[in-house]
Amino acid sequence: MSDALKFTYEISGDDFTRAGEASGDAKRKLKQLGISPEAVRKVAIAMYEGEINMVIHADGGKIDVIITPEAITMILADKGPGIKDIEKAMQAGYSTAPDNIRALGFGAGMGLPNMKKYSDEMDIQTEIGVGTTVTMKVFI
Repeated sequence: MSDALKFTYEISGDDFTRAGEASGDAKRKLKQLGISPEAVRKVAIAMYEGEINMVIHADGGKIDVIITPEAITMILADKGPGIKDIEKAMQAGYSTAPDNIRALGFGAGMGLPNMKKYSDEMDIQTEIGVGTTVTMKVFI
């Protein structure tokens, strides 16, 4: 993996003023690296959705973006409450976001479905009371 490039982002929980900064920065860097516009778009959308989920549900976390000649891998790890029902959480429109978050225009229940839609591979590892790690891959 010596030909890999890695960026790490710390995500602040409950800070909607900074939500989206990490995915925006990753998008800029991928464009500078000459990654195809379609791959950049998929990464930006999938990562943004995950970033927002971390702000809303998990009090933040860490995102590692690993770029190899084959793929862009995003590893989103948090120490939040975990996802009680992944199958339900994957349904479009299902949300556990509180009303105050919905009033801000977030929490529509499209985060995980969009993360899956815009990544070529997605894996969710979650443990209640410990946290969740979502790994997404976009092939180049």
